[in-house]
Amino acid sequence: MQNRYFCFVKILVVRFSSIGDIVLTSPVLRHLKAGNQHEVHFLTKSKFKSVVENNPNIDALFTIDASIGEIIAELRKEKYDLVIDLHNNLRTFSLKRKLGVKSHTFKKKNIAKWFLVKRWKTSAPISHVVDRYMETILPLGISNDQQGLDYFIPENDVVLEAELPESHRKGYIAWVIGGQYQGKRLSTEKLTELCSATPYPIVLVGGKEDRDNGDIITQTAGGHVYNACGVFNLNASASLVKQSRLVVAHDTGMMHVAAAFKKPIISLWGCTTPSLGMSPYSPGINSVNLGAEHLEKRPCSKLGNKCSYGDFRCTEEIDNTAILNAIEKAWD
Repeated sequence: MQNRYFCFVKILVVRFSSIGDIVLTSPVLRHLKAGNQHEVHFLTKSKFKSVVENNPNIDALFTIDASIGEIIAELRKEKYDLVIDLHNNLRTFSLKRKLGVKSHTFKKKNIAKWFLVKRWKTSAPISHVVDRYMETILPLGISNDQQGLDYFIPENDVVLEAELPESHRKGYIAWVIGGQYQGKRLSTEKLTELCSATPYPIVLVGGKEDRDNGDIITQTAGGHVYNACGVFNLNASASLVKQSRLVVAHDTGMMHVAAAFKKPIISLWGCTTPSLGMSPYSPGINSVNLGAEHLEKRPCSKLGNKCSYGDFRCTEEIDNTAILNAIEKAWD
């Protein structure tokens, strides 16, 4: 395809949140920067700065805390040729209007998602969000290189082997135990049961909010489980994922980080499902998505904050044997 916008040289890419969604923008950044054809700037929220600040495909990074009013004057001075809107909300609508330049906006497919949630199995799966992100740069003559996601860890955040228990230095499972909503998280009891039954070293990955649950799991499951929740920052946690042999994760941002490193991923789906377009993108071999497929009213919600059954059984009824078998296959 001929480049219809060969004159575009300075491009602003916008994605305000959250960790996983920002990681999923990385193919767009890589393609725009390929061959140094464009100057690529990125706008996000301050609290997510660490997700992208080490990305070499970004020439300039801008952040806001709450309002585009904090940054609009500075952005106007840049005189952008094009805005790539990968968030598509009222804030980005206002931003594009105030900048007054050509823009391409990704399709959120909210109506299609609503049909999936309300009509369940009668609607088709949603195309992956990365593919929809990539559609915004097709007019520039860019096609998908199929190389998946990127994530860049600064050298000072790389976790050294000596920082892990000796028992975990020859290989471990990175088990991501967190999740923003209950409908995405296995209970601490179920996680404890699974970790107890797993015969391989496990590093629990999560934030400070997951520390107490991690302690409960380690106290019961045994010494082969190391609780790293809250010990390391985001990039260091990403380093733990990168150095792992395989990853077990809920539908969370760290799941997408694992995909960037081509890890075998056992992803666990409760009230959300891969059909919503957010499954691991180009993960490693022996990756599998597991959910309670016998429950017909899934997906229950777009975010995992609601359960069609009212009791969040969608996470608890994922079959333990299926999870353990998937771990065994991926470890081998």
